[in-house]
Amino acid sequence: MSLRMGFRPLQVCAALFAFSQIAPAQVKVAVIDTQKAVFDTAEINKANADLQAALKPRSDRLQQLTTELQSIQQQLQSTNAKLTQQQADDLQTEGTRKQREAQRLQTELTEAADAAKQEVIPKCTLRMKEVVKKLAEEKGIDLVVDTQIALYFKPAMDITAEATAAYNKAYPVAAAAPAAGKPPAR
Repeated sequence: MSLRMGFRPLQVCAALFAFSQIAPAQVKVAVIDTQKAVFDTAEINKANADLQAALKPRSDRLQQLTTELQSIQQQLQSTNAKLTQQQADDLQTEGTRKQREAQRLQTELTEAADAAKQEVIPKCTLRMKEVVKKLAEEKGIDLVVDTQIALYFKPAMDITAEATAAYNKAYPVAAAAPAAGKPPAR
């Protein structure tokens, strides 16, 4: 746990204490699971679906390589296989080549997914903060606390679903383009 995260609960307590000393009026507090709110947005869901579709050919190839490698291992380990030394060496060489290709593909998939996350998530998180601020102002909420630092809260105080709905309304996702060769649905 970073030092910064360790001070967050202390900061929240200090803010609540300050509110209680300054304003004798009732302080309206809400909680939000920021991570859930962001990951439940239509924008994140569309980005995830787009990423899965873009990576599908490489993912399918990785699955195919995994199956082929298992087959090669079975052939090499089979006691019933009547392989000559040359055939065994050829299978071993092919297995090594496919293993390298699988590792390369796995690295490419991981890097592509990480790059996509780094592109979309920070932007959506920033937008979500703006949406939560506007939602809090509309509802007269004085303080919004993330559920990760709240020890206890009543479920009625949770505005996560409302924040996600407000985000989807503020930042609507364009409908996906029809697949090539298919006419649009009527």
